[in-house]
Amino acid sequence: MNVKEFLKTVDQDTPPAGFSEVLRSLWWDRKGDWDRAHSIAQEIPTVQGSAVHAYLHRQEGVLWNADYWYSRAGRKRPEITLETEWTQLVEEMLKL
Repeated sequence: MNVKEFLKTVDQDTPPAGFSEVLRSLWWDRKGDWDRAHSIAQEIPTVQGSAVHAYLHRQEGVLWNADYWYSRAGRKRPEITLETEWTQLVEEMLKL
């Protein structure tokens, strides 16, 4: 699956079976349900979960919290658009 194919699934009511938790979080975010995306991300105790969690707090505008989660993911807050970061995260998580 690639990002374009991932985006086509957002028209569905629920994420496709077999999506990892990080992909489900990004899916719900794209669907416009930040709370659900965040609820999933905050329960993922991995570097990837922390990266998605950081992105969600950056999107929310709570940068101190985003920076904490970027640190947990071993990353720095990127200086790219949220859209670009979302796409990069999806590409990264699809490779797992």
